Amino acid sequence: MVRVGAYCVDRWEVSMVDKRTARSLSPYYPPNRRLLERVAAIWQREHAMAGPSGARIMPLPPPSWQLTTDFVPVAVSRPGVVPQGYLSYFLASQACANAGKRLCTEAEWQQACRGASVNQFPYGSAYVPMRCNVFRPYHPAYVLHGTCSFGHTDPRLNLVVERASDPLLRLTGQTTRCASRWGDDAIYDMVGNLDEWVDAGQESAFVGGFYARSTKQGCDSRISSHAPSYYDYSLGTRCCRDAQAAP
Repeated sequence: MVRVGAYCVDRWEVSMVDKRTARSLSPYYPPNRRLLERVAAIWQREHAMAGPSGARIMPLPPPSWQLTTDFVPVAVSRPGVVPQGYLSYFLASQACANAGKRLCTEAEWQQACRGASVNQFPYGSAYVPMRCNVFRPYHPAYVLHGTCSFGHTDPRLNLVVERASDPLLRLTGQTTRCASRWGDDAIYDMVGNLDEWVDAGQESAFVGGFYARSTKQGCDSRISSHAPSYYDYSLGTRCCRDAQAAP
């Protein structure tokens, strides 16, 4: 974690492990067995029926052991992994709590995103195209389904690759220049990669903008039009903790 004043923030977007076994959970399904079973059943049928013919043959990523074994999701922050999507506010909050942390408040998240220099973007005061993994020209739902408004729980969405070499969803910390600087330390991907759930008080809100969101707002990017139970491929989080509680 990176210290920001009186609290600490995860350096990277969360991925998930099982609390009992420390086995990694699939980032392509919601980290809840009931929801995972539902999503897997739906897309076993739908993936071969919707979208262009080339997309229909793209297989689903396997949820493997998670379909047959109960698990307790714990949020972990580590570099070079696929971050966890398909999070609702409730799933994000519980996974942070299971790790002995909590969701960042919206004010904490924005302060951390702006860096010590208090910029609108992690890297400075003016928008620079592709400095963060946001406003990508490809939308995965359009690639797979022929429309941007359908099928946002498809487990394949975050596996779409642009020009055969650049995944739309990048590994944590891979976009090295998208760094919110705090002294000699930095927090990565606070803008782009995945939207991130925060504790916004009476509202449910996520911030930052995911890779295909058409936003140039940087740390001010914010969506509050969904219920806290909503989840889809674009939604992740990172956790916070009071500095006094940090080891």
